[in-house]
Amino acid sequence: MARQQGWFALLLALVISAFLLCINLPFQLGLDLLGGSQLTLEVQPSSPSEKVTTEQLEAVQAVLDRRVNGLGVSESSLRTVGSNQLILELPGEQEPSRAARVLGKTALLEFRAQRANTKIEMQKLQKIRSQLKSIGLYQELSKNNNSESSNLPSIQNQLEDIRISLGLNKFVAKNEAEQIEFIREKTNNEIVKLFEPSFLTGSDLINAGRRQEQNLSSWEVTLAFNKDGGEKFARLTKSIAGTDRLLGIILDGESISEASVGEQFKTIGISGGSATISGNFNADSARELEVQLRGGSLPLPVKIIQLRTIGPSLGAENIRKSLFAALSGLLLVAVFMITFYRIAGIVAILALSFYSLFNLAVYALIPVTLTLPGIAGFILSIGMAVDANVLIFERVKDELRRGNTLIRSIETGFSQAFSSIIDGHITTLISCISLFYLGTGFVKGFAATLGLGVVMSLFTALSCTRVLLRFLMSYKTLRKPTNFLPIQQLPKEITIT
Repeated sequence: MARQQGWFALLLALVISAFLLCINLPFQLGLDLLGGSQLTLEVQPSSPSEKVTTEQLEAVQAVLDRRVNGLGVSESSLRTVGSNQLILELPGEQEPSRAARVLGKTALLEFRAQRANTKIEMQKLQKIRSQLKSIGLYQELSKNNNSESSNLPSIQNQLEDIRISLGLNKFVAKNEAEQIEFIREKTNNEIVKLFEPSFLTGSDLINAGRRQEQNLSSWEVTLAFNKDGGEKFARLTKSIAGTDRLLGIILDGESISEASVGEQFKTIGISGGSATISGNFNADSARELEVQLRGGSLPLPVKIIQLRTIGPSLGAENIRKSLFAALSGLLLVAVFMITFYRIAGIVAILALSFYSLFNLAVYALIPVTLTLPGIAGFILSIGMAVDANVLIFERVKDELRRGNTLIRSIETGFSQAFSSIIDGHITTLISCISLFYLGTGFVKGFAATLGLGVVMSLFTALSCTRVLLRFLMSYKTLRKPTNFLPIQQLPKEITIT
């Protein structure tokens, strides 16, 4: 009696510990349960005649993975699909445009010196860029004030003058926004052409950061070069120090900053292996550039071909439906077990409840990211756990029909069912391992929860069920064969204890 009570107390301690883990550790939910964003990216080959190799796809994935980590989205998932696509899942992220901007850019950073004798052209193009920025600010202000940009006819006149100065007389745009964007791209391309080819790129960086400029609301991005990059940067700045040539900082073919280098750096250049990019950044744009530079440049460009957002309300609905399915399944199993196995069925339901609690505690502890397929695997594993109890109880009933005592029948039932339970669980576990290592995405989630459930099922069927049965059988009022079999199926003469 005391021994059975001791094992029962240990089981209760495990149950309480599992319960405390479940309420204190948050569960990690996948995209379909928490809501969030899913981006499908396609890797573009260097030329139309080439194909993306496995090595190139893995290299792109590695760079994107570093960028995703820099975004700070917890439980993100990035996986390859086919020969040239990747799927990124960002649970909880309801604004995928930010991730799209960060991930879609190649992030090829270049430091270039302005070509000699191009001062006048540079000033002209910078003036045009400033005009375009002013027009854009005015349009934004007009939009916020619900006024029409046509109230200022001089905008069209300014755009026409800019087109003429750039030699775009024949260009015809569908609307004003398209016209401004085309001119902006043309202006940027002309600015980039005024810089010499680069020999210092982002590959020479070892770190990137951001900080707010002193006494200003704008932000700047800080760079730290490796030894070789620091020497290149010093030589580059030395070559243009004290001249009218500018240092251009080019990102993905777009000039984001042009800076002059003071005459004091004419002797040795800007040494120390560090630099700062100031380009009228706000906190978000500085953060995006920092993440891109830290992640490195993409070996091949990527194109976002699909962007899908799942709202939190849909995720909550999925959770409710999954919970309803799990509880409904457990209830139906309980009715079946109690009807056919009586008090043993009640023990099985208690063991299944403990099994579910232990499983959830393991999910929170590892942690396991729960998705709809993962929950399906968990519910399926409940059936595996019930199957083990059915094997045991059928052996117990067979022993009672042969005329054995109840206690001996229970012990024999466990020993005879042991090999069958082990064989069944091992074969299922082999399937789970195969699915996990050979499958992708949701298939892995299903395999993971089913595999953990199979292992936990062994523990609850062979340990928890036995402890509960032994504890209950220590009470004489419960130690009756009729609690396991109808009296018609029992031998005429049977020992009750």
